[in-house]
Amino acid sequence: MTILKDFQELVVSPRPGQAATVHAMRVGTVQCLGAHGLHRMAYSEWGDPANPRVLICVHGLTRNGRDFDVLANALASDYRVVCPDVVGRGCSDRLPFPDDYALPTYANDVMTLIARLGVESVHWLGTSMGGLIGMFLASLPGSPISRLVLNDVGPTIAVDALQRIGEYLGKAPDFSDLAEAEAYVRVVCAPFGALTDAQWRYMTVVGTRAKPEGGYEMNYDRAIAQPYQKAYLDAKEIILWPMYDAIRCPTMVLRGAQSDVLAHETALEMSARGPGAKLVEVPGVGHAPMLLEESQVRIVQDFLLAG
Repeated sequence: MTILKDFQELVVSPRPGQAATVHAMRVGTVQCLGAHGLHRMAYSEWGDPANPRVLICVHGLTRNGRDFDVLANALASDYRVVCPDVVGRGCSDRLPFPDDYALPTYANDVMTLIARLGVESVHWLGTSMGGLIGMFLASLPGSPISRLVLNDVGPTIAVDALQRIGEYLGKAPDFSDLAEAEAYVRVVCAPFGALTDAQWRYMTVVGTRAKPEGGYEMNYDRAIAQPYQKAYLDAKEIILWPMYDAIRCPTMVLRGAQSDVLAHETALEMSARGPGAKLVEVPGVGHAPMLLEESQVRIVQDFLLAG
């Protein structure tokens, strides 16, 4: 899969005052073992493959690793940036048993990926679901995560946000063309904020896939909605404070100032307990900052490279 023809419009320079550069992207797969057999997880990779400094970027519930193209390109001089498609999304396999779309599967897969990369520790950036996976792994004794960015997610998620996501999860229609798909993405993903036309086009192209018989569909398995409905829609809220409090590595929380997934009060509490996270709020954005803007990339870059 190639970078968008107009990717140059989106590129962020690696440092203020430096010229923007488009780095080569590589793709690969790793074979993982799940509860009901083997499956392959795809990933995109940027930067020097021999660089021991590795950043893993993990996307949200219905997205995929290509969401991080802009950020990965900007950090490719400092990191080997690896962006997996969590199973059921992007170019990764779809699972035959929907109930396997769950945190244990995702965590096991990423640990297999880390083993493939041949490093003892990694930095981690997780958006929404990707942040929950990172939070879980970072809470474990001997965790390979040495620096953590939680993008608009925390140990408490209110029922209203869970229900809002459940209203569209797995229900996207098929689209006759990319213009029709973009119109849908602009509505469902409106909390991303006031993106430019080029950014909305990017989010659409990397978030959809062509169908063999023609037209397009969202690039995730609709069956991921089944375990989500079972696990979350009957819950009053998600509360994971014991997990968060067990994290010991330096942590930053990036919050969309209008987010319904991560409340301001929860984010403040995250800065006062557990790892004592650094809190940065992004104005004009809900759930979640998509790290396409230079200012957002700089926030992540400054935190990660401080350690």
